[in-house]
Amino acid sequence: MPDPDQLEGLPRLVFDVVSALIKPLFAFNQHDSFLYWPFLAAALVLAMVVFLRNREDGATNFFGRYFSREIWGHVSAKADYKFYYINGVLFPAIFAPLILSGAWVGTLAESGLAALLGASSKQGTGTGTTLLYTVVFFLAYDFGRYMAHYVQHRFDVLWHFHKVHHSAEVLTPFTAYRVHPVDLILMSSFPAFATGLVNGAFNYWSGGAAGFYLFFGLHALIFIYNLIGNLRHSHVWLSFGPVLNQIFISPAQHQIHHSVEERHWGQNIGFGLAFWDRLFGTLYVPREHEHFAMGLGDGTEGLYHSVKGMYWQPFRDLFGQSGDVGKDSHGL
Repeated sequence: MPDPDQLEGLPRLVFDVVSALIKPLFAFNQHDSFLYWPFLAAALVLAMVVFLRNREDGATNFFGRYFSREIWGHVSAKADYKFYYINGVLFPAIFAPLILSGAWVGTLAESGLAALLGASSKQGTGTGTTLLYTVVFFLAYDFGRYMAHYVQHRFDVLWHFHKVHHSAEVLTPFTAYRVHPVDLILMSSFPAFATGLVNGAFNYWSGGAAGFYLFFGLHALIFIYNLIGNLRHSHVWLSFGPVLNQIFISPAQHQIHHSVEERHWGQNIGFGLAFWDRLFGTLYVPREHEHFAMGLGDGTEGLYHSVKGMYWQPFRDLFGQSGDVGKDSHGL
């Protein structure tokens, strides 16, 4: 295989195009993807544990319960597969440059601290700093994700784009990628800003020597979170119980977030931690296994069950009509 750094002109262009076209097909080998094989394997094992413990709805066939044609062959799921691939090719090339640079934010933060406080004393080094950096980075990342998700539900103009994700009537791991490019830019930029500030502060404190713990090339706590991440978009009811659900957002709580029931609208906005939901009054802790349909609840889900619909329907809604904010934004 040729070294891409040694290619120029047309051969390099061909290489880049082919790489972009095949990259989404090999997500199982990419550590920054939810479809990375350890995450898929962990989700499968956890689904088996849940099935054996609960035997939900009297089901006796594991694959019939979680891998049925009604779920994976649903028109909503088929749209997810197509959108996953097409957006996986187009987004990095067209939209990704619009994401706020966390590195740029970090550089500004570090320079600002140096201007205010003087040169770094370079004291923030060692195991304690690494552990603190790992935890604080994750808290900032999780809070950034929460705030991005919150404003998507709170403001009508953003909800039109976020409806693409909520229009899914069944959940599979591919539903995590059923996200409009505008949504993706927002969901990436908020945590980039939050973690950029943290990076700048720790770089100043340590003189650039601080680092956080990694596992398989990924932030260690994000890696742990991703081990259950695929079950968020599934029909596997995994709840952490009334106590832990107050601390961590379980897959069951995120499934509730996709519910068409009005009592569930705008609840469980968080990703890994439930603290933010408790702080902003959006936490919903189920007492038992709840059963509900998923989608928008207004019968318009079919408008988004195509790649064209996912890309263009938000713009039609945005410029063609105005809705009640309370209803359109799912209750926030």
